[in-house]
Order: sequence, then structure tokens, then C-alpha cells
Amino acid sequence: MSSNLPSQSSSWDADEAIDWALSQPGRAALSCSFGGPSGIVLLDMVMRRDRSVPVYYLDTGLLFPQTYELAARVAQRYGIEPLAISPWQSVHAQQRTHGAALWQRDPNRCCDLRKVQPQAAFLEQYDIWLTGLRRDQSSTRAAIPLLQYDPRFRVTKVNPLAGWSGDDVWQYVRAYGLPYNDLNDRGYPSVGCVPCTRAVNPGEDVRAGRWPGTEKKECGLHAGGGDR
Repeated sequence: MSSNLPSQSSSWDADEAIDWALSQPGRAALSCSFGGPSGIVLLDMVMRRDRSVPVYYLDTGLLFPQTYELAARVAQRYGIEPLAISPWQSVHAQQRTHGAALWQRDPNRCCDLRKVQPQAAFLEQYDIWLTGLRRDQSSTRAAIPLLQYDPRFRVTKVNPLAGWSGDDVWQYVRAYGLPYNDLNDRGYPSVGCVPCTRAVNPGEDVRAGRWPGTEKKECGLHAGGGDR
């Protein structure tokens, strides 16, 4: 689908991007980390149109209890079963193979094993990947388009909320009474794995709490276009 992206898409709003994605002949899947509110907003917008669209999250085996709790609440609210995409190795098996706390010694390798490779295998079944990425989340996301072709995963990536602000997202959450991760109210605007996430300080961007103590800002799922 890389040659079929409409040139006028840069002027679309979120609804137009979603409608386009769901009108295409290829299969679409929606990724939601159940960590930040953007994914929940996108999920709600898609579910209002078509509850048969698969919703998945990358279950690294290191997620916060609040993340799993939110996935369960979403399942009940929409009558869906979010797909937990897991790595080939458990955390303990990875420790036997790569040593303890790989996320500290080589966080890029850990993310590749526990996120990137499992997603690549999952997305082989799909043509369109819907994400909740926003340009205002960090400098690494400032230029993401609404539509793009991802050559690594070989899918068309659709980012309907690219132009939304954090305030836009929270206004939607409150307007529709959407569930969200309880940690968002405790200084965690972006929630990843337990050993690689801290609360952010006043004035920091929403992803400053990810991979604290390292230069790493993205897990590698969205190379060249930000991260969720």
C-alpha cells in the first residue's frame, strides 16, 4: 500500500484518517499500550465504528498491574478481547540466555526481544497499523504524519491523533468517561515496563520517565517516526 497513500491526507482530521484506514481492503489492527490515554481515545474512536478491529498490546511480562487492569476494564466496556502479544522467551528464560536485568545493560536489545520482534511477527497478518502517536509527546515524534508506510513491518501506519494535544486527549477522555491507567494520575503520563518507567517531574515531557538514567527515548517500534 506504500504507493496508494492519498496525497491530501496531510490535511485530514482524526476521523477522516480512521475512516480511510477502515475503508481499505487490507486488514487493520490497532495497537494500544494501555499505558497512556491516547491509545484509549483512539481505541474508543475505532470501536464506535467497528468492534471487529483487532486490538493488541505487547505483553512484555514486565508491565505494571495497573496496565493489565486497564486492559481488563476495556475488554469489559467494549465486549472485546485485547490480544496480548508476548515474546518467545519468558523473562526468566531471557535471563538464562542473556543474563539478569538485560533492560539495564542493553535496553535496546531488551526492547527488540520483548517488543519489536513479537510485533513484527504479529503484523505479518495485517496491512494497516493504527497507533495513538502524537507529535507533542516528545521531540522524537514532532514530525510524524497521519499516514506513512512502515517498510520494516511492511504495513501502512495510520496515526490519527498525530496533531492532537494532550489537552485534546484528556478532554475526549472526560467527555466520554473513558477508562485510563490509574498511574496517569500519579505522575506517570507514559507507562511502559516496571523497571524502565518512573514518574515525571514538573516541566518534563510526557516520555521523560521512560528508560531513566539512559539516553534512550523510544523502544524501537516506530523507528523514523516516533514511538507510542
